[in-house]
Amino acid sequence: MRRERRILYVLLLAALTLVGGLASPAGAHPMSTSAVLLDVGDDDVEGEVQLPIDRLSIAVHRDLTPASVLGADRTFLGDYTAEHVTAVGADGTPWTVALGTPKVRTIDGTAHLVYPLEIRPPDGRVTDFDLRYDVIVEELLTHRVIVTVRYDFDRGILKTDDAETLGVLDWDTGSLNVPAGQGSWLRGFVTTVGLGTEHVGEGADHLLFLLMLLVPAPLVAAGGRWHAAGPSRRRGIIRAVHVVSAFAAGHSLTLVLAAAGLIHVPSRPVETLIAFSIAVSAIHAIRPLVAKGEVLIASGFGLVHGLAFASLIGDLGLDRGSLVTTLLGFNLGIELTQLLVVALMMPSLLALARTALYPALRLTMASVGLLFSVSWMLERTTLIASDPFEGVQTWLVEHPLPVAALFAVLAVVASRVAPVGRRSGPLSLPARPDPDVRRGVNTLTYEASEHSPPSARTPP
Repeated sequence: MRRERRILYVLLLAALTLVGGLASPAGAHPMSTSAVLLDVGDDDVEGEVQLPIDRLSIAVHRDLTPASVLGADRTFLGDYTAEHVTAVGADGTPWTVALGTPKVRTIDGTAHLVYPLEIRPPDGRVTDFDLRYDVIVEELLTHRVIVTVRYDFDRGILKTDDAETLGVLDWDTGSLNVPAGQGSWLRGFVTTVGLGTEHVGEGADHLLFLLMLLVPAPLVAAGGRWHAAGPSRRRGIIRAVHVVSAFAAGHSLTLVLAAAGLIHVPSRPVETLIAFSIAVSAIHAIRPLVAKGEVLIASGFGLVHGLAFASLIGDLGLDRGSLVTTLLGFNLGIELTQLLVVALMMPSLLALARTALYPALRLTMASVGLLFSVSWMLERTTLIASDPFEGVQTWLVEHPLPVAALFAVLAVVASRVAPVGRRSGPLSLPARPDPDVRRGVNTLTYEASEHSPPSARTPP
């Protein structure tokens, strides 16, 4: 029995050793794959071809290195690659294929030879076409080529997260259809609207700037302080509309100018100025800086926020599609998100402004906004390594409905527990002076003198 167990243990150990020995080389040297990335435009298709140098070396029977592929072997490899990449239109007409200046790039830990790629139809109109490709594959039967569309405006593919893998080319499959003529401008427009909504909805700084401007909207400035605007909510609604409109006008102007390439500002100063704009709006919510200051702040600093929006368009390459359609869609997404914020928060703020709780709430919200903005400024000027409040900010941005619901409940409770009357309360405007008081006459004394004897009355 013991002998059988020993034999079993020896066999098991030998099996584990064999499996480990076979698995280790595969884990340490994964089989590399090539990639073809396509950016579909209106009149051409751009992109790049990524060739792992170790697999390319086997296919061409040469000892290639990252230095040699850009040196002695450069011309040979360029001709070889060009011969094995072709494109044919739906009508059978061949399209022009051109490779640009190669570079060496490390992808997934492996050195790749990367060629810029341009495919152009003879009539200048991109439609569906067949990509025929067998670089490396013709000699290395186990090799795989992944073909991906990373940009196609008409099909709503505008960024890395939307990239679509069309298929895999190998020794059996040397051709793949590229649906470049599908989709429409409407689909691209809807996608850009979503991008605008997503950018503002995920940007804590943009949302906080808008919220800081809405906080004093239900109030009026008098004597360097904030006061209740009275029982009517119409003034607060109009002020909120003015704030959103001013912000839209400001960021739309610079968004168009920057997207068209007419102005350019580095991203770090822009991001720092955005944090500073929040600090200014928070201070204004604590103490009015100037009459109707929130409208001036929204329009002025809206110019800065527009530069940040434009940098996103540049990073995503949205200007390669219809620029007008892109700007309209992206801007519409921004405005829809702003209106959603107003719809969620403004009713609660209007109700809270008529309660005795609002002064403390306003100061608390403004102080938190000021704290966040200072933290952002320190981080964006590299004075601190990271934002200590990032976790809190992320949670607030990711849970807008619970935050809005909390303010709504707070407004209902405060309206019942601590309402402020029309003529009294800490938020009421100073009463208009009585005309007799302005003339220096004591009204109470005068009324009392009416009950005195005529001889005791003060002569007129």
